[in-house]
Amino acid sequence: MPDSDFSNARRAFFRRAAHKTGEAIVRQADAHAAGRAAHWIRPPWALDELEFLLACTRCGACVEACPHGVIFALPARLGAQVAGTPALDLLHHGCHLCEDWPCAESCEPAALARPVSEGAAPPPRLPRLARAAIDTTACLAWQGPECGACAASCPVEGALCWDGEKPRIDMDRCCGCGLCREACIVDPRAVRVGSLYRREAAAGERE
Repeated sequence: MPDSDFSNARRAFFRRAAHKTGEAIVRQADAHAAGRAAHWIRPPWALDELEFLLACTRCGACVEACPHGVIFALPARLGAQVAGTPALDLLHHGCHLCEDWPCAESCEPAALARPVSEGAAPPPRLPRLARAAIDTTACLAWQGPECGACAASCPVEGALCWDGEKPRIDMDRCCGCGLCREACIVDPRAVRVGSLYRREAAAGERE
């Protein structure tokens, strides 16, 4: 059976099971998957975590397709559910937001599903990958001396802003590619990048 057929069959099985067992169990499974996903960052155009896990066949095509070596397979120590699924190494690299999205184009089961335009509305130009923020206690520009190492790194207009010589990130515009972190010259780097699911997981822990 081709990978795409196997993936579709697995997702269909889950939906049938969900219909029989009730929405509460599905919500619980979704919350569990999202909580675990707070520890990694998926490649561009990834489906929501539970749907992603059902779709991804662990084939490694997106890892091989990434021309910048940013995508890697999660290790076996994280458990069978996620082992071998792809994630972005934004701690050491930035996603270059390739114009032709080779990672998504290589994904036969469409776990990485670049949206297409519907009607007159254009599809989004960029996916939301992660949350990024500047640690002002580590940033050279915020501590006094001028820096500007990250100034030319941001590919999204208006996402990296400046208060005089001090950089800040506009979260409404930032896609979380991590290129400003890659450009940062301090150690540890002054740009913090984290999973989109991290806030949801924290909220769940408080409930």
